[in-house]
Amino acid sequence: MTLPVADGPWWTRKKLSDGITLFEEPFVDRWLQPNSWFVEGRDRNLLVDSGMGLVSLKDELGPLTEKPLLAVASHTHFDHVGSHHEFTERACHSSETDILAAPTIPNTAADVMDSLMITALPYEGYDTESYHIKAAPVTRALDEGDVIDLGDRAFKVIHLPGHSRGSIGLLEEATGVFFSGDVVYEGEILDELFSSDIEDYIETMRRLTELPVSVVHAGHYGSFGRERMVELVSTYVESKQAPVCPADVPKPV
Repeated sequence: MTLPVADGPWWTRKKLSDGITLFEEPFVDRWLQPNSWFVEGRDRNLLVDSGMGLVSLKDELGPLTEKPLLAVASHTHFDHVGSHHEFTERACHSSETDILAAPTIPNTAADVMDSLMITALPYEGYDTESYHIKAAPVTRALDEGDVIDLGDRAFKVIHLPGHSRGSIGLLEEATGVFFSGDVVYEGEILDELFSSDIEDYIETMRRLTELPVSVVHAGHYGSFGRERMVELVSTYVESKQAPVCPADVPKPV
């Protein structure tokens, strides 16, 4: 199948009211289309995931990169780290630093990538079979409990293995804002990719209900609140024959 060239901007942006901007790639198939989240801080900025890497995200950010910026990978699957190499400061969980340093088609789960994953070419002559992730060695390895300090905002690193061994979430405890990556989102939960582990995923899902989350900004699809997060958690865990009792789910403080 021959794809047309994109007839509009590859990146779109949606600014939220709390200093967060969502960057999306509308010409990526909706089920795969990743979210890249930009958070503006007083002293430095934060980028959570960097998309497919088909078109420069750094160029799209433009003046937003004038302040020091840390690009964090919620995990190292291809659709979340494609533009990480463009940024000077890069971070991911310590168990996946080897992947960002030496990405391959298998270890970034890019073996599922083909022309059917995009609805248009980023530019004339682009060859989908040439797709690969560029090396982006981390400058900061993250672990459970680490804090990313932006000056006026702080995000705690939560290690949430299951989707991948190094999947993390970033929680702003002061507000309950939670960047979940692919740990939980609206859509089919994928637990059979590179370094996925279903038993870990079940424990991670149960742990999510203990976090003081108010809003989830996920790696795919739209954002949602705590109540919906609990529903998604329960649906997944019950599908694995290990039900969670909603009555036991603690409420945020």
